[in-house]
Amino acid sequence: MSEQVSLWKGEQQTSDFSEFCNALYERELHSLANMDNISIESLQGRLKSLPYYINRTAHSMMQCSTPLMLDIQNASWSAKQGTRMPISDQDESTVSQWYAKVELKHGLVVPIVHDNHIALDSIDRVDLNKQRFRTNVHGWFSFNESIPEEQPQYKLLKPNKRVMTAACAGHCWVNDHKSIPVMPSLRELLISCTVNWSNFKKPIIR
Repeated sequence: MSEQVSLWKGEQQTSDFSEFCNALYERELHSLANMDNISIESLQGRLKSLPYYINRTAHSMMQCSTPLMLDIQNASWSAKQGTRMPISDQDESTVSQWYAKVELKHGLVVPIVHDNHIALDSIDRVDLNKQRFRTNVHGWFSFNESIPEEQPQYKLLKPNKRVMTAACAGHCWVNDHKSIPVMPSLRELLISCTVNWSNFKKPIIR
């Protein structure tokens, strides 16, 4: 009997994994098909790497420890959305003090206000001499300023459970009202699996 149960669980996991990957493929192919000004070489390169990143993301999301619900059919995280974007306690002084006290490391996942939602990014370089750090997509941030000079439309946030939940689930607000969630990019989904929910100051290395 135990062998039958184990076999059923294995088949279910395989089925869920296949459905998860299919959802990721559909989303990524639709995104690539609608990209403007992309060269043939760049498109070919992204298509070649797609199987690797989709398999890696699917494995990571189905195995990582997180308080979020996993939506197999949509290949995304699901969580209850707040009435407003959770930034009421995110003044510049509070955010700057948090980052100034943290031992910043490569791979640390950080939340950034991006238009009407919160995006996930990760630190890829720390410059202690100039008291700043660089995120992979949004660029440089000073330890003392939460808004980057190069891209003032973005705002760095202090990670906490509400903020990171909203970012991982793609929660969106328009004119202070809940809106349809945005779909985090494949890269964001992958780095969401390295969020250390018990200690946001330390990344989980996979």
